[in-house]
Order: sequence, then C-alpha cells, then structure tokens
Amino acid sequence: MKRLLPYILALLAGTGHAQSRFTQPRYVNYTEFGGLFGRVAYGPSTAQTVENRLSFTAQTFNGAQVSRQLAIGGLVGMDWYKTALLTPVGAGLRFDLLRHPQQNVRLLAIADAGYGFAWFNKNSTGYELNGGWMVNPGLALRVGKPSSTAFVMSLSYKRQSVDVQKPLSSVDIQRDEHRVYNRMCFRVGVSF
Repeated sequence: MKRLLPYILALLAGTGHAQSRFTQPRYVNYTEFGGLFGRVAYGPSTAQTVENRLSFTAQTFNGAQVSRQLAIGGLVGMDWYKTALLTPVGAGLRFDLLRHPQQNVRLLAIADAGYGFAWFNKNSTGYELNGGWMVNPGLALRVGKPSSTAFVMSLSYKRQSVDVQKPLSSVDIQRDEHRVYNRMCFRVGVSF
C-alpha cells in the first residue's frame, strides 16, 4: 500500500493538470448594431399594400469561450420596429467554422434564441403590446487576432413574434393581432 500511494497521487495530479486548460473558459463579448430589413403587407386582402421596412437593432453577447471553436453565453438587445420597441433577452452560441487557431479572419456560425420583451415600448392609448419568442440564426465574419479585439460583421435571419391588443370600436367584438417580424439582419461591431 505504501508503494502504491505515490503512484495514485501522481496519477491524480497528472489527470488534474491535463484537464486544467479546458476548465478555464475565457470571457468573450460581441457588441453589434445594424439594421433589420424586411417587407410588410397590410390592409384588407383585396387591396393589400406592400412596403419595404428598415429598423434599427443593437445587441450584446456576453459569454465564455468553452473550447477553441465554441462560445456560449447570454444576450440582450434593442429592436426598434415601426410600431414596437422590443428588448430581446436570450441565449446564444458562436461557433468557429474554421479550425486554424492563428487565422486573423474567422467565419462564425451564430445561433440565438430567446424572448423579446416590450419593457420600454410606449403604447398608444388603448393598445397593449406583448413580446414573444425570438430566433436569430446566421453567419459572421470576425476580422482580428484570435486573442484580441476584432471587427465583426454578421448577416442573419431574425424572426420575432408579438401580440397586440387594439382598442375596440363600436362594431368590433375583438381586435387582436399576432405579428411575426421576419427580417434579414445586418450588423457590425466589435468583439473581445
């Protein structure tokens, strides 16, 4: 037993040391702003009007780089649609599609999901806006050294649902809308 104890201690120390570089995730941040581009159709089905829309968006992702290719974290942002100001809060992934660790240009896959809250939205009289689920998959280009600050450009698809309760007029029984904002999202920002 006395001869076996040093070997067991060496084995435990070796396995603990072997795992140490994987147990210390590095903090990462992606702060971006840009535009949400889409088309909107509204009005009665016999005379619908279709318009192009551009809305402002800003988002920050804070998380941990859990491996050389994968970052996991939380996100919060602001989306200014024409009739809604939403605050998306959720979780996200940033996955490096290129495996070379020293490249200065990186292609990232983005996957964000969460809920868009209407905390800061100012409703018109009688209107009530409630947020809904949000999904945001896409691709990003990160230009800069892997261990320092970098410039980020992303192109993604954003789907945000919202429920609106409108005031009743004299002939209405109910005036509720379920809106789904489907937008192409282009953002630029920094990463560190």
